[in-house]
Amino acid sequence: MTNPTMLNPRMLINRLSFWVALALAVALPTSASAQSDPFESSADDNSGITEVLPQSSILLSIGSSEQLMQEAEAAVAVQDYGTAISKLQEARQLLGQLSGFYRDLSELFTGIDNRISDSHRDKALATAQMRDEATFQLALVHRAQNQPELAVPLLIEIVRSQQPTRNLGQRAYQQLFELGFVDVPYPRNQASESAN
Repeated sequence: MTNPTMLNPRMLINRLSFWVALALAVALPTSASAQSDPFESSADDNSGITEVLPQSSILLSIGSSEQLMQEAEAAVAVQDYGTAISKLQEARQLLGQLSGFYRDLSELFTGIDNRISDSHRDKALATAQMRDEATFQLALVHRAQNQPELAVPLLIEIVRSQQPTRNLGQRAYQQLFELGFVDVPYPRNQASESAN
């Protein structure tokens, strides 16, 4: 079994290409006016305004993760499970990193600027939720390929992260029940409990 957190060669080349392109874009000025010191501000510029890159253009972003999940969904639709697994593993890794980074930023701003801290905490929770959804989809792909030994650890990871009381946690537990890994359903049927 391969380690899902390891980068495959294609992912490594894509990320390396991104960083090389980024380094070149930063190092090479695009015009004569760009050759001046970027940290010096002139009297007539809007020094309070900074250019913000759209998140969809950044590799380490929620948009990139959503794109990977959409590509995985399209691969599943045509039963290209190998591509789906690769895309979902990459999305899981990316979302796990994002969640950790946002959590770290939230903690750093606690007590300094609670508005910023709260914003990053919300993003940490949202990306963790997306990571668990990607993990659930990956478990379903493994189940479709009749590989319960790969699906079960992922499903348990989801139940641990989501807790059995939340919808995704319950869905993951239901999969464990259907696979025969657990023999007690949850939530228990109200009718069967009243009969006991």
